[in-house]
Amino acid sequence: MSDRYRTLLLLRHAKSDYPPGVTDHERPLAARGRREAALAGDWLRANTPPVDLVLCSTATRTRETLSRTRIDAPVRYRDRLYDATPGTVIEEINLADPEAETLLVIGHEPAMSSVALGLATAEGSNTTAAEHISMKFPTSAIAVLRTAQPWDQLTLNSAALVTFHVPR
Repeated sequence: MSDRYRTLLLLRHAKSDYPPGVTDHERPLAARGRREAALAGDWLRANTPPVDLVLCSTATRTRETLSRTRIDAPVRYRDRLYDATPGTVIEEINLADPEAETLLVIGHEPAMSSVALGLATAEGSNTTAAEHISMKFPTSAIAVLRTAQPWDQLTLNSAALVTFHVPR
């Protein structure tokens, strides 16, 4: 077991638009979403370790969110992260490059909140952040978790919820 900590960043896509005739998977960001995705990127750069790897849903709104954050890291687009269950999100995290110390996952609700709360241990986690997540995980919101587990061993109750931020 390694004594280094890893940082997991769970980002819900920014506010999307609902143009007529566009499928859910292809919905783009709304003007507010474009602005708030940029704010999310600014916050990540100022408050978290540099991102080593991004796992991103293939939906247009998640891809546009990533682009607007201006995070410069290798990206793996995963179809499975679109409309994913929490278990599927954790499976994708388990497949992440073991050398990545900071992993950013860009996905959708309700999976992002369920994963954040499911991974968080009762002890050592920020209870105020957990309460906010349990009430609502709004668009552009970011949950920051820390774990000593390698990505391939990350399971329920194996991380500490450090903070929760909603860029506005």
